Amino acid sequence: MNKVIMYSTQVCPYCQMAERLLKSRGVAHVEKVLIDKDPSRRDEMMTRTGRRTVPQVFIGETHVGGYDDLSALDRAGGLMPLLEAA
Repeated sequence: MNKVIMYSTQVCPYCQMAERLLKSRGVAHVEKVLIDKDPSRRDEMMTRTGRRTVPQVFIGETHVGGYDDLSALDRAGGLMPLLEAA
């Protein structure tokens, strides 16, 4: 299964929903980058994604986007193939 990285904060409800969705699809571990604990990582997130909001989810090298993007990808049937790609 592809590695999942999520830029997040400690109190973000959308981040928690994104993590729940990923776990319900079989993701055992989501690597969280907490930008509220390490503000330098916020700049890294903005450079990589062009976005300022959390969550920002990466599956492998693919930037999926935020929770709404992740949820839409799942509804369209695209999440599992992306997770399972090697």
